[in-house]
Amino acid sequence: MATETLSRERVLEIIEECGGDKEHLLSILIEIQRECRRNYINEASARVVAEKLDIPLVQLYDILTFYAMLETKPRGRYIIEVCNNAPCYISKSHVMAKFLRKELGINFGETTPDGMFSLQYMPCVGACNIGPVIKIGDRVYGNLNEERIRKILRELRAVSYTHLRAHETRRHL
Repeated sequence: MATETLSRERVLEIIEECGGDKEHLLSILIEIQRECRRNYINEASARVVAEKLDIPLVQLYDILTFYAMLETKPRGRYIIEVCNNAPCYISKSHVMAKFLRKELGINFGETTPDGMFSLQYMPCVGACNIGPVIKIGDRVYGNLNEERIRKILRELRAVSYTHLRAHETRRHL
């Protein structure tokens, strides 16, 4: 379950689950980021990884800032990636990108004030036959139009709201 920050114990568990050594560093970092609700690796988690794997913290930050898939600043719970390669562009991805900016009230590279969505471009995911496409997490959505995007956003907000309410209920029991 994604949480705002991970405990030291959970970071250590992830390190072990992913192989527990330097050769698995990218897998470890990706999993830590995946479990953090805001899709980033905070300083405390980075320090635990550096300590456990005996990597200088500055070297770990070199890795964290080198790979585009890793982030050291909070992002939205859902990262909406818009394909901007030629086939999707021809299929009107630029129109869908403009609609997403308007619908979310943010520009590319930004996060909504509620921390729910971040918007960014991505290269081709190989789904040119269903363009324009967006990718959210591991799921690719194609054949997009404004209504389909509204429905996707509504569903993601509903899932998040239901999850949040369930978490609050458990916390108060």
